[in-house]
Amino acid sequence: MSSLPGFGRVVVMEINKVGIVAVSVASALVLGVGSPAAAVRPRVSTICSLESAGMGQAIAGLPDDAATSAQVRVTTAAGCWEGASGVADLRTNAPVPAHARFRIGSVTKVFTAAVVLQLAAENRLSLDDSVRRHLPGVLPASYSGVTVRQLLNHTSGLPSPALPDDIAWALAHRYDVWTPERIVRTALRNPREFGPGDEQHYTNMGYIVAGMLIEKITGHSYGGEVRRRITGPLGLRDTYVPGLDPAIRGPHAHGYQVVGSTLVDVTKWSQTLTPAAGDMISTVADLDVFTEALFTGRVVPASLLEEMFTLPAVKDVSGGPATHSAGLEATTLPTGEVLWAKSGARYGYSSAIGASRDGGFRLIYSVTSTDAKGEGQTVTAERIIYAALGMR
Repeated sequence: MSSLPGFGRVVVMEINKVGIVAVSVASALVLGVGSPAAAVRPRVSTICSLESAGMGQAIAGLPDDAATSAQVRVTTAAGCWEGASGVADLRTNAPVPAHARFRIGSVTKVFTAAVVLQLAAENRLSLDDSVRRHLPGVLPASYSGVTVRQLLNHTSGLPSPALPDDIAWALAHRYDVWTPERIVRTALRNPREFGPGDEQHYTNMGYIVAGMLIEKITGHSYGGEVRRRITGPLGLRDTYVPGLDPAIRGPHAHGYQVVGSTLVDVTKWSQTLTPAAGDMISTVADLDVFTEALFTGRVVPASLLEEMFTLPAVKDVSGGPATHSAGLEATTLPTGEVLWAKSGARYGYSSAIGASRDGGFRLIYSVTSTDAKGEGQTVTAERIIYAALGMR
């Protein structure tokens, strides 16, 4: 047993296909003030030359009750800063390995949007096409007005599957295998949210269908197209679509989820419920290369790239203005400057990419949050974002 600040005595457990298994935690892993785990210092990469006391402080003190580790890469006109802190495994207290992989969650949508926009640039589809033109057996006739563009900017009105929204159900079904077709069929049992193009509601559904669209048009898997069109040409060796594999291959930090007063190791988890929307794995270095290449026009041709920086002229379902474009989200700073970003969360992992429009300023991070799917931004991520903005 060990103590996490704010949680009292907890047991670190791991999950496998036969259930939840308790893991004995050595006394050296007690997480508290002055303990060995709390004394882990941030590791700063020698690849980057920038110094940042603020960023070092932002990720110091891990693991704590909110996160067990963090990885960050910030690029400015003056250079870059890259570092990591915390532990990769609470059982061994091992540090986060260099080039550690992690689940990027909805950052996957940026890759999927880029592939669809490439297909549009090749005239293999039009963003104004009806989705049913290419996938007639997927959406019923009542959804004939839904266009490809609306899939990407979350204005399609497609409903989401009505699944239990609790961690107990999620843990019990973490190894379930879903197909995109099954997800869509389950979702379409519910009424449409709104008319096509009338409002914006950020969900996974548009991108799950977009992944099916990629496969229908190319004749190849969505993961294969991501590899052929993006990760291969850019040399992103640590970025991949896991498919049916619930594990993270290669060096990585374990992800944990608080369940009551217990920490559960949730590193192994099937991602088939979010194909093309939230299933990919990457590293901070790879995501930095991808973000720079994307924003500077080396992934999507300029004529189509503007779709990623154009907000639809509709209201969000919450009543505020739309903030999501094709793959990205706009954030307006107090100075009036707009930064374009995409965050992602899977159980155990919170991540994000963000950049100025010209790509000159970039922030990439991964935090193994103990409540990654909770409401709002994690405390660790907030500190990282504020520190990164201070480096501009």
